[in-house]
Amino acid sequence: MTGSLTYAYAVARDDGSLREVVSGLVGVVGAPVGLVRAEACEGLVAAVSQVPEQDFDEAALRVRLEDLDWLEATARAHHRVVDALAARTTVLPLRLVTMYRDEERVRAMLVTRCGAFVSRLEDLAAQVEWGVKIYVEEPAAEATPAPDPGAGLSPGRAYLSHRRAQRHAREASYRHADEAAGRVESAASAYAVDRVRHRAQQGGPASERGENLVNDAYLVPLRHAEDFRADVARSANGLPGVRVEVTGPWAPYSFAAPAAPEPPGRSGP
Repeated sequence: MTGSLTYAYAVARDDGSLREVVSGLVGVVGAPVGLVRAEACEGLVAAVSQVPEQDFDEAALRVRLEDLDWLEATARAHHRVVDALAARTTVLPLRLVTMYRDEERVRAMLVTRCGAFVSRLEDLAAQVEWGVKIYVEEPAAEATPAPDPGAGLSPGRAYLSHRRAQRHAREASYRHADEAAGRVESAASAYAVDRVRHRAQQGGPASERGENLVNDAYLVPLRHAEDFRADVARSANGLPGVRVEVTGPWAPYSFAAPAAPEPPGRSGP
């Protein structure tokens, strides 16, 4: 018979209302979501699902994490669970595909890290994460029109002139992006209490929206969330070739210190 492993989504403190939240909630591979409790740790719980070992052990994951369709579906399910919990309480989202041998290992992890988890949950209470990306867009064709044939340029000179105009437009966009980054930092500093700088995204769907130069996450008190979004979103106004993209609000993924997952293939006492 195929065994199972325990997939962990997030850590939270339960005031008694989270059982209702997870009732009927499904996570990765359509598995029902439950709660593992650390009774001695101030109501601390982890949201978990049981998943097939053959699909989530170390060997299987090495293959599956290269499958973008599987990865996207798993990420969506993971975030759906985290978002459902975050709508009710403060959560510490765990990394995608955080696996444990069984629920007892999850409970032991909660007990071991009880103090750190409770402290971080208190720090993040009533705060949300916003993502801010700055893109340099490709200049539109009409922005750098080809030289007028009546200008008397040879085809070769006309080509070089057109390429030079394109390069200048591109350089101007980068200068505008630097200015936008400064505006973003100034606007964000009025509201945010913390920031994490992520690596700029390259390739894939992100490249279709232009070149990503800034990929930051900000931690913002909930009471300032909409003001933050509005002010930061305006940071590229009047700067051609630059787009500021603000996403959220999210659970504080970038600001939660996740528990290190236990290698699922390792047996314990």
